[in-house]
Amino acid sequence: MLTTAVGAFRKRLLGVHRDHKRIARSALLLLCFVAAGKIVGASKEMTIAYRYGISGTVDAYQLAYTLVTWIPVTLTSELGRLLVPMLIKLQSDRAEKSRFLGELTGVAAALGIVLSVALCTLWPHLSPLIASNLAQATRDTARLMLLGMAPVGALVIVACIGSARLQACGNHVGTLLECIPALVLLSFLFASGDGASVLPLALGTSIGFLAQALALRALAKRADAMRAPTRLSLQSRQWPILLRAMTLLMLGAVIGNLSGPVDQYFLAQAGDGNVASLGYANRLISLLMSMGALAISRATLPVISEMLLHGDAGRARSTTLKWSLLMLVVGTFAAAFAYVAAPFAVALLFQRGAFTARDTVAVVGLFRAGLLQIPFSYACWVLIQLSVSEGRFRLISVIAVVGFVIKLIANVILVRLVGIHGVLLASGLAAAGVYIAYLLCTRQRG
Repeated sequence: MLTTAVGAFRKRLLGVHRDHKRIARSALLLLCFVAAGKIVGASKEMTIAYRYGISGTVDAYQLAYTLVTWIPVTLTSELGRLLVPMLIKLQSDRAEKSRFLGELTGVAAALGIVLSVALCTLWPHLSPLIASNLAQATRDTARLMLLGMAPVGALVIVACIGSARLQACGNHVGTLLECIPALVLLSFLFASGDGASVLPLALGTSIGFLAQALALRALAKRADAMRAPTRLSLQSRQWPILLRAMTLLMLGAVIGNLSGPVDQYFLAQAGDGNVASLGYANRLISLLMSMGALAISRATLPVISEMLLHGDAGRARSTTLKWSLLMLVVGTFAAAFAYVAAPFAVALLFQRGAFTARDTVAVVGLFRAGLLQIPFSYACWVLIQLSVSEGRFRLISVIAVVGFVIKLIANVILVRLVGIHGVLLASGLAAAGVYIAYLLCTRQRG
């Protein structure tokens, strides 16, 4: 009987459609890459915790890093998803693809520089608004951090272009190279003998992102066998398509991604140390997010895009729904395991040097509150890839705005009811609302 059951399971497994097998192989490879990158990232966080603990220096670093990367990361989260289907469609027109990539790199670098200069210039006016309850020394340190990390905004966007080129070629090594900034920062922290200096944090971060951008550009050039010299112009025929899509997506994405600064605002009102605690908790939540959501989204996007390119919308939708349900189950088990293991994991990763047992309790509470968003984020990222591939950008923007409204209302209510843990519980409620909205829209289209 057991032999018969095993044989039936093996037969069914072998009969799985090749698209599912392709997604599974890519997801497994990406999971390994993400795990390696996050181990390096966790080592960086452990080193920062050992050096600085929960202090004004870490508050300043987290605040400056969020401000420098907020708009570029918001841009690249949408740009990366748009570029992969576009580059797949341009594979037969190499001249147009080269022109578009060169112009995109030039415009991205210029935009990043403008954003960084504007942020550093406006900091004296921004600090009273977003960090009024932090110590003056912390705000002064944040300003120094902003100056040291000014190039990061441009480098994040340029790195996104190289990563999208690799994904369009079916190469996922760009995910592995995301650990380069953390590796370089670790090197700077180990090389520095002064535990109080902010210089290793600022310079290590900037040089790390520079190394990542250069490595991705070199590997992308080898993968698609294409030179794309940087140009500061808008002559490619792809610009109207890209700008139209980005306008719709960014309308919702900018509002939706305000949740990071909004969370820091709510915690900054509670005084020093809370922003740093949120930063440590978010690093662990980001680890879980990336282990599932990032891996499955990057594995499904090229496959779904190719299905739609060949006119098979029904199979693309069916494949998406199946993987979304599977990821909801996987995310639930991952969140449950993480909840139980949280005290041990936080103590193992951070509790040493200036990071005390009291700090561990604070971070564990925030981390557990943030686990509610894990299952819904895993499942939702698969559904988003279908909407991107189908060009339903208006829908994506509307749902992003709805998610932020849920998040903001929940923040106001839950922070009053349960304190700072309400910030991350609100993220879970917002993730659930967004997932339900995507699921209903996808099933309705079917």
